[in-house]
Amino acid sequence: MRANYQKITDDWQLAKVLHSEEETLQRLAFVAVNLTAETELALSHQYKDCIFMGCALPMGLKKQSRECLFFPNMGETFHLCSHLYTADELYEGYQLDHPDSYQQCYDGRVYRHYLKKGKQAEDIKETLARTLHDHSISDCLHQFLSAFQERCLVGVMGGHGLLRTDPSYLQIAHLSKRLTELGFLMISGGGPGAMEATHLGAWMAGRNELELLDAAHTMMTAPAYTDPGWLDTALRIRQRYPQTDYQSLGIPTWLYGHEPSTPLATHIAKYFDNSIREDGILTIAKGGIIYTPGSAGTLQEIFQEAVQNHYLSFGYASPMIFMGVDYWKNEMPIWPLLQDLVARGKYKNLILTLSDSQEEITQNLLAFRQGEAEPPR
Repeated sequence: MRANYQKITDDWQLAKVLHSEEETLQRLAFVAVNLTAETELALSHQYKDCIFMGCALPMGLKKQSRECLFFPNMGETFHLCSHLYTADELYEGYQLDHPDSYQQCYDGRVYRHYLKKGKQAEDIKETLARTLHDHSISDCLHQFLSAFQERCLVGVMGGHGLLRTDPSYLQIAHLSKRLTELGFLMISGGGPGAMEATHLGAWMAGRNELELLDAAHTMMTAPAYTDPGWLDTALRIRQRYPQTDYQSLGIPTWLYGHEPSTPLATHIAKYFDNSIREDGILTIAKGGIIYTPGSAGTLQEIFQEAVQNHYLSFGYASPMIFMGVDYWKNEMPIWPLLQDLVARGKYKNLILTLSDSQEEITQNLLAFRQGEAEPPR
């Protein structure tokens, strides 16, 4: 079996390869690196069966290449990625207290281009560029997640319209903070509402209760993501409380570009194709998913996850935790429906919890992570 391609994604890896004494470099995948910075060294090698994605190449390098693939940056504003986005990159060019400057920042330019070309673009160059971009994001995402144990990956699903002033918002933030401090990587769709609350909690991990409340109260001055100060308040929390010890993962999409991506996620895997993004969140969160009150999108995710667990699609079932007892029993009676379907054997292998208790939810996730709550077989 031939060895997999070795990925070259940063300047250090590139320098190491180019300084090697190998005359011919083989089966290397260069992703978004600048070979023109070392033109003489780059041209001192031959290249065989290599891949170059979104790279700056010295003139003449292609002539020294055999059986290689070259993928240039094809989008007018977006590019192939060698790492997951950060908020600093997405909002580069944004100015505090000037909401209109969003149109000039990187994220705003990409979204404007996305709308101009059409959400369902017909131009083959555009669709190929988006596909290559999303492929590079998925590649970076898998590399990032490889540093974590599967059962440490916990997702939070819920409504994007949840106001920062809603008691549930702070409840989610408290839970996410606690779980992050216990070594879980918190994952969400990376947008506003319950998603943002997840990342606020993770961002404030390691800090005390008063600091979390201060951050939450600052952000409550712009309760909805449609409020002009929504982004500014989150960015100010990043400045006031820098985070270097804990991480969280947001997975938003430009399909819902009118819902801004939360800058409180330390790592952002932003996609063009929403289907890849939605399926990815449910696939990644093998440590369990916490469902907070939501509407149609959240319901879809519940039943999609139930199917994966029923069939043990990934070898085992993961906890499905419903936070919001009254909501899931009465307002949106998913809980009694699932209980009935399980009792009648329509669903198997589901690990279900209904609770508003942070302690109970935390203990259930810890037990599953430690192998003390194995799914029924």
